[in-house]
Amino acid sequence: MTWHVAEEDLRTYARGELAPPLLWSADAHLVACAECRAVLARSADRARLDAGWERLDAELDAPRTGRLESLLVRLGIADHTARLLTATPVLRRSWLAAVVFLLVATVGAVYSAGSPTLFLALAPLLPLAGVALAYGPAMDPTYEMAVVAPLHGFRLLMIRTVAVLATGIGLNLLATLALPSYGLRALAWLLPALALTATGLALTPRLGPVLAPSLVGGAWVALLAAQAGSDGPPVPFTAAGQGAAAVLAALAVGLLLLVRDRFDFFSRSAA
Repeated sequence: MTWHVAEEDLRTYARGELAPPLLWSADAHLVACAECRAVLARSADRARLDAGWERLDAELDAPRTGRLESLLVRLGIADHTARLLTATPVLRRSWLAAVVFLLVATVGAVYSAGSPTLFLALAPLLPLAGVALAYGPAMDPTYEMAVVAPLHGFRLLMIRTVAVLATGIGLNLLATLALPSYGLRALAWLLPALALTATGLALTPRLGPVLAPSLVGGAWVALLAAQAGSDGPPVPFTAAGQGAAAVLAALAVGLLLLVRDRFDFFSRSAA
C-alpha cells in the first residue's frame, strides 16, 4: 500500500471534523490499513473515545420500544409509565388469544344451548382474572421493575387495571354483539364484572393479589352453581341482582379508596 492518510488528517478524523470526500477515503482506507489505525489510536482523545463506547453500549443494551409503547409516549404518557403499562402480562398476545378463544367457544355454546347463561356467567370472571394477573410478584415477571418505579403503588395498580378492564370489557362487548337476539339481556354481565373486579381489588392489600380474586371468583361460581337447577335466570341477572351488583361495586370502590395507601406497603412487603 503506497498511500496513507496524513497524520494531521487522522487527528482531524479523530475529532470528528474531517469533511467529505476525504472522510470517505479515510473510512475506506482505515479498514484495510493497520498502520493508519495505529496512528489514529495514538491521536485519539481517550476520554472522548471511552465516552463514545459508553454511548454505543447504552444504545445497544436499551430495550426496543414496541409500537404500543411508542403510541402511548406520543399521546403524552411518561415513558416509564408507558413501559410499565405495556409490560402488563394480560396485554400479551398469548393471554389475549386465550380470552378470544374462550369467548368464541362460549358464544358457540350459547347458540347450541339456546340460553346466554353460560356467557353471562363467564364474562365477569375474565376482567377479574386479568386484574389478578396484572399486579403481584407471583404472576408479573416485571414486578421488580414496577416496585421501584417512581409511582405510587395504588396509581400503578389503577393504570394497569384500566388497561385490563378496557381490554377485557372490550372483548366481552365484541362477543356480546354476536348475541343480538338476546338484546339487553346479553349485557347483564357488565355490572357483575365491575362488582367482582372492584371487590377483588379492595381485598388485595389484605389477602394478596392471587387469593383475593380467587375467593371473589369462587364466590361468584358458588352463587351461580347454587341456582343451577332453579327455573328462570340466576339472581345476578335479574333486575334485583343488577341493582345489588351496582351497590356492591360502589361499596367496593369506596373501600378501595380507603385502603389505597396500603398498596405501597403491600408492594414493599411482597418484593
